[in-house]
Amino acid sequence: MRVILASKSIRRKELMDLAEFNYEVLGSNCEEIWNEDLSIEENSKRLSFEKAKDVFDNTQGDRAVIGSDTIVVKDGNVYGKPKNRDEAIEMLKDLQGNKHTVYTSLSVLIENMNEYKEYIEVYSADIYIKPMENSEIINYIDSYDVSDKAGAYAIQSKFAVYIEKINGDYSTIVGLPINRLYDIFKENEIW
Repeated sequence: MRVILASKSIRRKELMDLAEFNYEVLGSNCEEIWNEDLSIEENSKRLSFEKAKDVFDNTQGDRAVIGSDTIVVKDGNVYGKPKNRDEAIEMLKDLQGNKHTVYTSLSVLIENMNEYKEYIEVYSADIYIKPMENSEIINYIDSYDVSDKAGAYAIQSKFAVYIEKINGDYSTIVGLPINRLYDIFKENEIW
């Protein structure tokens, strides 16, 4: 069975490699549009499903297609991918010295011998960032490409020195709940 990661995210690919899954990457061309009528969790699940469905509909045969979406939230405000350097700096100024939540959705669409199954789930983890000086924020933004990072940081980068603690699963924060994906693969005998 083909296993397809519907994402070009280097972080998600690294998690798939870490788990030693045999897979291929076919990035989704799905446009990420926020629906104001849905909750944060529902938006995340919808976006991960749309990414997986886009690739699923453009492939054939027995396959498992994996979609994922990550959203950073603090006090009801959503922090997506920064549009520019100034927005990235402002995001980190808002997030530093406090707690925020990362929501990552996982969608797995499976076709096996003409039977279809789908899993659409959302997971969350709380992150506590130490207080940061403006110079630390600027230095991080200027030395690391955050243009594709929700919240303008990557926990697996040098930003890790600013993380005080996390409550939840690390891979959820990185962008793919790999432990849950393994359980789905095991349940469906996808190896």
